[in-house]
Amino acid sequence: MGDYHINIFYSEEDEGYIADIPDLQHCSAFGATPDEALREVLQAKTAWLDAAQAANKPIPPARYKPLIYQATLLL
Repeated sequence: MGDYHINIFYSEEDEGYIADIPDLQHCSAFGATPDEALREVLQAKTAWLDAAQAANKPIPPARYKPLIYQATLLL
């Protein structure tokens, strides 16, 4: 299993940073800084994977590629 892509963006509504892992449904976290959001989402990823494994649910492969990387493949 490869590493999962993590998006981090600023949310004006929440007045902080959101980090999410698109390949893991509903796996996201909040932080006051990008670094804090990253630390939190890495903990959320571990919890998500542990919960899926405990429930005998399939672990999705890392497939998400940001659009910027997809566009360069077309050139």
